[in-house]
Amino acid sequence: MAAPTRRPPPCPAAPASWSRAPPARWPSSTPPGHGDRPRTPHDEREIADLFRARAAGEPEGPIVVRYNLHLAAQAVGEWQAALDALGFDTVGYFGLNMGTAIGIPLIARDPRIKAAVLGQFWPAPTLLEAARQITVPLEFALQWDDEHIPRAEGLALFDAFASTEKTLHANAGTHKQLPRFEADSAVRFFARHFKTA
Repeated sequence: MAAPTRRPPPCPAAPASWSRAPPARWPSSTPPGHGDRPRTPHDEREIADLFRARAAGEPEGPIVVRYNLHLAAQAVGEWQAALDALGFDTVGYFGLNMGTAIGIPLIARDPRIKAAVLGQFWPAPTLLEAARQITVPLEFALQWDDEHIPRAEGLALFDAFASTEKTLHANAGTHKQLPRFEADSAVRFFARHFKTA
């Protein structure tokens, strides 16, 4: 696992307010098979399948879901170990796309996560089951014209969360056209839920 940090990594889409945002507890890590972490033969097969499907004009969703759930099975334990090592007892979780595939099972298992921003993922059965256990405040991003995740599937995942405080942010545009202002919204969301002195 990449060494966890207390601040978010640099992100060109993140607003300046991101670095000042409460709760000032932003552990981050690189998922298995990404960044500087070596790819396994399994990673290589999944990535090859994804590029093959893309080149053939076939749906990518089934491959992305399968691979991301495999990565989540590894990453959830890594995240919990990182939170243990950092000594955090209360954190927020931000993760879109693969971050949602990792975040849903993590949030369902770890009571230290008190609020979350998720979205842009498919309603895989295991994620739906875990989402039904999540009651923390939630902000959920969905692209209305997503070419990969059908609108009804994104809405089904949002609907599955048991949270009584959950907000759907539906934006016009394709999968990669998530507006930059959603990062500012996430900062405000966490500021509301993690008041600092």
